Amino acid sequence: MKKTCIVTGGSSGIGLSVVKLFLEHGYQVFNLDLQSSEFGVFCQCDITNIGQVSQIIDDITKQHNIDALVSNAGIHLSATIENTSEDELDKIFSINVKGAYAAVKAVLPNMKANQNGAIILISSEQALVGKPNSFAYSLTKTALASMAKTTALDYASFNIRANAVCPGTIETPLYHAAIDNYCNQSGANKKEIHQEEAKLQPLGRLGQPEEVAELVLFLASDKAKFITGSLQVIDGGYTTQ
Repeated sequence: MKKTCIVTGGSSGIGLSVVKLFLEHGYQVFNLDLQSSEFGVFCQCDITNIGQVSQIIDDITKQHNIDALVSNAGIHLSATIENTSEDELDKIFSINVKGAYAAVKAVLPNMKANQNGAIILISSEQALVGKPNSFAYSLTKTALASMAKTTALDYASFNIRANAVCPGTIETPLYHAAIDNYCNQSGANKKEIHQEEAKLQPLGRLGQPEEVAELVLFLASDKAKFITGSLQVIDGGYTTQ
C-alpha cells in the first residue's frame, strides 16, 4: 500500500521539489495550494482558512492514513519592525504560522489513531540566527521551530514525530522575488547581488530546493524514526559562522 503525504504550498519552490521527490519514492501526495500544479493530487486551498484546511484534510483521511505532513506554505517579507504594518504582520503570520497550525492540528487525529506519523515544518536558518531587515519573517519561522519542538513532546507517546527543517538561502522563486524587490528599491544589480549572496555561504553557493527535499524525505522515513523535536539545518554552513 502506498504511503500518503500531505504537502502545503507544494506548487513551487521547495514544496514542489518535495512533492516530486515523494512521488518518485512511491508516495500518494496531496498538494494544498492556491496555485495549481500538475504534480500530485492538487487540492485548491487557502492555507489561512482553518475550516477549509480541516475539511480538505478530513476528506483525505476518510480514504487514506496520513504518514507524513510537510507544512511548507509561506511568504517572505523584507522589513524592519518600524516598516512592518499591522496588515503585513497579520498576513505573514496567517500564512506562515496559522497555516501550519491548521494543517498540523488537522492531521493529528488520524496520526494518533494509527499510532504513526511524521510532521515536518519548513522553518528557516533564521530560527537560529538573526538577520537584518527580516523582523516578521524571522518571527514566524522561529514560531515554526517552537511548534516542532512542542508537538514532538506532546505526541511522542503516539509515535508521532515532529521536526523542523531550517534552510538557509535556497534558490527558489521566493528567493528571486526577494532579490528582485531589493534591486527594484535600491537600484542594485541583480547578478552582483546574486553573486554576493553565494559568497556569504561557506560552501560558496546557494542551496537548491531539491537538496532540501532530500532532507525532508529522510525525516519522513523510518531511517529517521528516532529523530523528533529537532531543528535540522541545511544552510551551507551559514549559521556556523
